[in-house]
Amino acid sequence: MREDFPGQKGDLQLVQLLPNLMTIAAICAGLTAIRFGFQADFDRAVRLILLAAVLDGMDGRLARLLKSESKIGAELDSLADFLNFGVAPALILHVWALQDWRGAGWMAVLIYTICCVLRLARFNVTSKDGDEAANKGYFVGVPSPAGAFLVMLPMFVSFLFPEMPRLPVEIMAGYVVAVGLLMISNIPTYSFKKIAISRSNAKFVILGFVLLIAALLTYLWATLALLSIGYAATVLWALLPGMAAKRG
Repeated sequence: MREDFPGQKGDLQLVQLLPNLMTIAAICAGLTAIRFGFQADFDRAVRLILLAAVLDGMDGRLARLLKSESKIGAELDSLADFLNFGVAPALILHVWALQDWRGAGWMAVLIYTICCVLRLARFNVTSKDGDEAANKGYFVGVPSPAGAFLVMLPMFVSFLFPEMPRLPVEIMAGYVVAVGLLMISNIPTYSFKKIAISRSNAKFVILGFVLLIAALLTYLWATLALLSIGYAATVLWALLPGMAAKRG
């Protein structure tokens, strides 16, 4: 068998490449988002990061479904996460709001990006060691996809209310750094993958998912802003002493 899929024997079925192709498509989306960001087409740039997040959420599940998980796929996924959620949002935000502050704005971008790569490195190490807290129903620190959407929250609000003045660049830079630090923190944040529901309530979850998709297609920026604010609320709730002690 080819070394791309160690541990497997026989010919590689073309369908087994789909997860890796989805990951590569996500990388292409992230790179194109950076291009549109440099062209000041921020609407398309953010939409492409959203597309990359959707592909990121599907490739791993598809790999498990097709039983085509591989070491190269895991590495590709990690590299895609760094590009799409660490590099692309930071560069787009720099062009959108931070470039007028010269060195200080760029330092905020660097801090966020380095925090993201450290977060991913910690996740990879703990996952391989079997110590990842997500197996218990929560992550340690804010995951990189959630961090990307938290850091872009000011953009969602700005797209939703174009007449509203932007935050001062100093506050924006501080916010970018704060989100980066949340990613490498020890704060327990929810892993929604582990939420279980009764079969009798499955129909309500499906209905809610349909409503979410409809909201994203109809009121994209309002929905993304509300989702980001809602997630931020769960992070704040996790900081409560009772919740921290419960997870300790």
